[in-house]
Amino acid sequence: MSAYSDTTIQQEYPNRWPKATAWKQSPAGNTHHAPADIMTFPAFFNAIPAIIMQDPLAQLLGAADAGLIEYTYADTVKLAGHSCPTVAGAYLMTTKALKRLYPDQPPLRGGIKVQFRDSQAKGVTGVIANVTSFITGATTDNGFKGIRGKHDRRNLLFFDVPIQGDIRFERLDTGASVTVSFDASQVPSAPELMPSLLAATGDNPDPAQQERFAQAWQDRVRRIFEQADQPGLVQFY
Repeated sequence: MSAYSDTTIQQEYPNRWPKATAWKQSPAGNTHHAPADIMTFPAFFNAIPAIIMQDPLAQLLGAADAGLIEYTYADTVKLAGHSCPTVAGAYLMTTKALKRLYPDQPPLRGGIKVQFRDSQAKGVTGVIANVTSFITGATTDNGFKGIRGKHDRRNLLFFDVPIQGDIRFERLDTGASVTVSFDASQVPSAPELMPSLLAATGDNPDPAQQERFAQAWQDRVRRIFEQADQPGLVQFY
């Protein structure tokens, strides 16, 4: 492949690549509904680029044709249980770094070492690490132990590493690496966000207040993704 993209992958496997679930837009236009109307997500989730990983273990065990697995922001939200600037930043750092490391092919899940500057317990590092682990397959000592010496996912995720940025992603096959940071302050919250938060988390919150807060909260996440290429938001070293 001369120019890798998710679309390229789907074109190369026209009869094998499963189509994503079709989401239905609500009359209000602000949420998408699963076929059974069980899950609802903000509509802007569908505009966020996904990343396709190649997982040799998934291919070996027949979980995915050619080992190709698509990861979306909605998948990440399911993992985290919520959508926020931290989860958005983790998703952006991971996907942008991997696409730099693998410009001409799908990133190799299980073939990437991930190193964090901070400790796992510091601030939101653990939340971010969960996202990077989910997408890359990298774990500390609690991951898949492998099969006959292959596909071991342990000892690929590290903390307290003296690096310049927040996270370093390193290819195990070539040693190439990318270090990245995320600065959420580049996309500030609306002035009414904190008052809405206090009102929504009070002793007797009004449903309308909770809805206003939820919309304001996700509006900032939306703006982060819309400004994903803004200088200073995601930085590389």
